[in-house]
Amino acid sequence: MKKALLITTLSILLTACGSSDKNQSVDSIIASKDIKAITAKKTELQSQLTQIDEALAALDVNKEVVALVTAVKLKDTTFNHYLEIQGSINTNENVLVQPEFPGNLVALNVKAGQKVSKGQVLGRTDDGGMSQQLASAENQYALAKTTFERQKNLWSQKIGSEIQYLQAQTQMISAQKGVAQIKAQIAKTVIKAPFSGTIDEVYVEKGEVVSASPKGLMRIVNLGNMYVSTSIPETYIGKLKIGTEVDVYLTSLDKTYKGKVRQIGNFINPNNRSFGIEVSVPNPDNLLRPNQVAKLKVIDYVSKNAVVVPSNVIQQDAQKNNFVYTVANSNGKTGIAKKSIVQLGKSSDNVTEILSGLDSDAIIVTEGANTISDGMKLNF
Repeated sequence: MKKALLITTLSILLTACGSSDKNQSVDSIIASKDIKAITAKKTELQSQLTQIDEALAALDVNKEVVALVTAVKLKDTTFNHYLEIQGSINTNENVLVQPEFPGNLVALNVKAGQKVSKGQVLGRTDDGGMSQQLASAENQYALAKTTFERQKNLWSQKIGSEIQYLQAQTQMISAQKGVAQIKAQIAKTVIKAPFSGTIDEVYVEKGEVVSASPKGLMRIVNLGNMYVSTSIPETYIGKLKIGTEVDVYLTSLDKTYKGKVRQIGNFINPNNRSFGIEVSVPNPDNLLRPNQVAKLKVIDYVSKNAVVVPSNVIQQDAQKNNFVYTVANSNGKTGIAKKSIVQLGKSSDNVTEILSGLDSDAIIVTEGANTISDGMKLNF
């Protein structure tokens, strides 16, 4: 009825405008060069146009609008919040092998890329004549031992003095220790693998005179015991425990590994108010390397049966209230837009936990939310 009235009013205005033109046309008024008449005609026409605009606007406002949106029904889920931080891949079994005894490298038994076992002989340096010293010391020990045994037999028969027996015993023990000492020195000329691993690089050649140096003889690495080291803000003390699961993402590999916190530091760095942690990382494919950059996602908050929504559907009104649009009076694929004020929790992985304002089974508008208003009819 209201639409019909507006259309009738518009028709009357147009008719009146046409009648006025018949009585005195715009051309004739302009031709008269009467300023007052021309101004009056202009005002009359502008007023009529304003009425027409208002009538059209009223018709458009009252026109029923149905918005096409995408909506989904929420459900309870477990929400995990992560602390994201950068770290570096390391291994405790990554060392430069050094010679314990300096001298000419008379044997080099390995090459780069070779796998070795713990205790395997990697090379040997010249003993500097200690082998001859050992032979002499062993002869002296053999003589001292024979002398002691004979003196012992005599003393058991009460022949000779006790002091002679003790002197023979002391000389034998001293000669024995001398032999052991020389053997220990010669053993240092043998270069052995400190652990099982792979020879990453060899820096020397057979025949070189070597000694302990910053370069070392070779590098041996074991990729089976890898971990990530990083620093965590002190506000997270108490939130991390040994065994806490951590997602370790390697940018260079575009792969994510599941790690666990294996060590938590007990010292707060006063410069950046942080403490260190170590996260063990499996390396089944031997793709991890020391000093690779890793991105860690450490779970620091878990909420079971949480209500979560995509972060991009959350809006804010002029009163700084956070809200989302839900679908009320849902009837299959239609409903009414409802503005729901919500209280936000933590955000992670492009979703946000809703602490209050939404039921766990609410239907939320996910696409088209920026083009609708409260009370608008929806198709979804």
